[in-house]
Formats: sequence, C-alpha cells, structure tokens
Amino acid sequence: MIRWDTPGPYEVLFSTRVGGVSEGPYESLNLGRMTGDEVDRVDENRRRLCAEIGTLPERLALNRQVHSSLVHEAEAGSRGEPGDGLWTTELDLPVLAMTADCLPVALVRGDGDAPAVAVLHAGWKGLLGGIVQSGIEALGGRVRACVGPAIGPCCYEVGAEVAEPFAAAFGRDLLRGRYLDLWTAAERALQQSGIDHIERIDLCTACNPRLFFSHRRTGKPRGVQGVIARVA
Repeated sequence: MIRWDTPGPYEVLFSTRVGGVSEGPYESLNLGRMTGDEVDRVDENRRRLCAEIGTLPERLALNRQVHSSLVHEAEAGSRGEPGDGLWTTELDLPVLAMTADCLPVALVRGDGDAPAVAVLHAGWKGLLGGIVQSGIEALGGRVRACVGPAIGPCCYEVGAEVAEPFAAAFGRDLLRGRYLDLWTAAERALQQSGIDHIERIDLCTACNPRLFFSHRRTGKPRGVQGVIARVA
C-alpha cells in the first residue's frame, strides 16, 4: 500500500496488486468484481483494503466506472451508479476508485475547512472531459490533491486523436513523440482549477508488473488496483 500522509482527519491509500488472495492473472489484490475473478476472492481483497484504513467493507462505496466526468456524493454501500468519482463529508464512509493504467486521484479539503474527501478515476477521456474540475467543484473549499500511480510517459503511446486535444488543453510539451505524459496533464488540470497543493506518485503501472496491473501491458484478463479514502 502507498499511503498519502496529508494533513487532516483522513485515511488515503493507493493500493498495489500485492497482499491479496486472487490467483492467475488477478494475482493478488484484485479489487474488481467485473474482471472475471472469483467474487469471493475479490470481496476478501476489498476487506483487506478496508482494514488497512480501519473501516468496514460493507460501508464501501464505488461507482460503475464509464470514463466520464460524473462525480457523485457517496452513500454507504452504494454500487453500480455510472460515474468516475465519489465524494463525501460523512465520517467513516470509505470511497474507492479503481484503475489499471488510468490515473487514481485523491482530493481532500485542507487548511481548516470542514473535512471532505473525493476519489477520481481519470483516463484520457475523463481528463479531457473535466473529471478533475468536477471533483474539485463537488468537494469545494481549499483542496489538496494527490495523483497516484498510472501509466507513465515512458509507455503511454497515443494517436493524433488523443495527442492533439491534450496538446491544446495542457501544452504540447506533454508529448514526447507519440508518448503522452498523463501525470503532468493531471497536475496541470488541477492547477487550472486553482489547486496549489499537489503531490504525485510517479510510478508507471506498465513498467512495474510486480506492483501493478496494467491494461496496456497485458490486456484482459487482469485485475485492478485503486485509491481508497475516508474521513477519519
């Protein structure tokens, strides 16, 4: 687990694929029920993840992720609503966003504002569509952010249909030939929304098979990791 040690009453973790019970292409801490993995094993993996932040898995809230800019207020135990972000001010309501190359982003209110957290699943469609802005607007207040492990500029090859909109939105220096820097794109999206406190975990999911699942590296079947957060 990779813990974000941010000021305030928060527990925020970026998971790896290590420490679970799944086998084969899902080895071992796969968090996704819709991957083809055995549901009982996924549920145990989620239980272990929740235990790491001191919460109960039955309260865990997550979306049915669709590469959108939709961010919803979480309800304890909620499942299946289309969207790619969740936020809450409720004490001990864990929220989870899952990824397998896309960016996991955690947001918290800081600097004395009433506590609140949000988690986002941000791929290229979500970044261009405004998922970061939606998350910040939903949370409100003075926000701190952390951009978690995702596919890096070393491995993320894209076509012109992706490269050109990113160059226009976030700067042409994000492109290294046919390779795109999603990490910096997310940071700039946060900055454009007025966020000054930004941390990054620049670990490439495609380059680190022992730590992360990666769709670009293996395709399917494969598992997912994610970011989990709660107001403590």
